[in-house]
Amino acid sequence: MIVAAAAAMAAGGLAHAQASVVRLGTVAPLSGGAAHAGQANLNGVRMAVEELNARGIAIGGQKVRFELLAEDDAGDPKQGVAAAQKLVDARVHGVIGHQNSGTAIPASRLYSDAGIPQISPSVTHPRYTRQGFATTFRMVADDVQLGGMLGRYAVKELHLRSFAVVDDRTAYGQGLAREFAEAVRAAGAAVVDQQFTTDKATDFSAILTAIKAKKPDVLFIGGMYATAGPMLLQMQQLGLYARLMGGDGICNDAIVPLAAGAVGENRIVCAEPGGFDQAQQPGLERFHAAYRKRFGSEAEGISVYAYDAVNLMAEAMVQAGSAEPKRYLPVLASMQGFQGVSGGIAFDGKGDRKDPLLTLYTFRNARRATLAVVRADASRTH
Repeated sequence: MIVAAAAAMAAGGLAHAQASVVRLGTVAPLSGGAAHAGQANLNGVRMAVEELNARGIAIGGQKVRFELLAEDDAGDPKQGVAAAQKLVDARVHGVIGHQNSGTAIPASRLYSDAGIPQISPSVTHPRYTRQGFATTFRMVADDVQLGGMLGRYAVKELHLRSFAVVDDRTAYGQGLAREFAEAVRAAGAAVVDQQFTTDKATDFSAILTAIKAKKPDVLFIGGMYATAGPMLLQMQQLGLYARLMGGDGICNDAIVPLAAGAVGENRIVCAEPGGFDQAQQPGLERFHAAYRKRFGSEAEGISVYAYDAVNLMAEAMVQAGSAEPKRYLPVLASMQGFQGVSGGIAFDGKGDRKDPLLTLYTFRNARRATLAVVRADASRTH
């Protein structure tokens, strides 16, 4: 069936009856330390695909059925490239993913070479959309915006003065830590120590002992909750009572059990790309209710962006009258006014989302609580 559909597409797109299947690929870490977020990503994609099929979408006058091809990259760049090659070989019409910067960036070249549009619901490394590929798009703010905003907020709003910065050596962690440190210095505060670990490490006693001697107000971690949770626990065990700050990688309720009681009250400040204003609340509530009914759990922010990415890609196909990548890609790049659960969606010339929101969080009573929703700084210089 798939072979016949591929042959029909080669002969002329969706014109043939056998070419009614539109294949969407998605890649996320469904195993490893970030599997919780990866599953939330996949659930958002799956829910959108199921709803599209229930509605009965027509493209170019022909009813189509969306087929989902899901791959696990485990957050590993080599596995991510292998997953991307599988989707290219399967001749998918579009890709939602990858979730992590370290896998999305190398995979993006394969999709670009094949001409397959790729929308990441969560990648934040600036390089992702700065490679000159017409096929790469992102749904959220990048690390320049996120790290810079966190640095400025820590100094100007929280009035903190000394910072230690740690990264996990991933593309995501290094980029975010760099932007945070630059913003802190630009705001007039001091970075008193910089250390690094890995995203597989579990013992942080050496770097935390070195940091404790510098007595920082804040330890900033460029990494994921799987690293930050145990690190926070070890900070407490060592008597290092600095606040913990980080990006969207640590902004997850899964950090609470990993920190084993060390989360405290208002000790963590983190931020996620994205946010929702009052006008979006009715749609957001409907989404969360539908997600709970379908999966029996609460949706993560990434679920919303993955869901919106699928619907945006499908709408571009509808407007183009074709699911062929070369036909709907220009429509996707130039779409204006599409309203998703996360608000209006449009991309700039690089594939970055225009005027994205960022949300700041803390943790209280072992649960995440919103501090503020802000617009990303539009005055990026790099």
